[in-house]
Amino acid sequence: MARVVWHVPVTTSGTGSTTALRLFRLRDGRRCAVGFSSPEALTALLGPDQAYTELGEPALRELTAPLGVDALVLDPRLVAPPATSPAAPAGPGAPAGPGALLAPAPTAQLQHR
Repeated sequence: MARVVWHVPVTTSGTGSTTALRLFRLRDGRRCAVGFSSPEALTALLGPDQAYTELGEPALRELTAPLGVDALVLDPRLVAPPATSPAAPAGPGAPAGPGALLAPAPTAQLQHR
């Protein structure tokens, strides 16, 4: 039977001596662990500088269970709230308040597949 490997994002301490799983949040706020079916899928979503380790699903579940994390997402997609229109100035020549033309920054969330 072939061994199924997930490519799981991790963070590494500044000295490189400690590695920790990178956890995310679902739309409902619960924490989850994510895995990718290939390094290319991980890089496409999280960028080329994202460190990762290879784990099987059972190992990932064992590592996250003590943290109260029971949701695993394979090959997540980035989901962001809808962008809002920038606020229009009150009239010609009216001064815009600080940040009046800036839309709020969207937050990244994960979606179940």
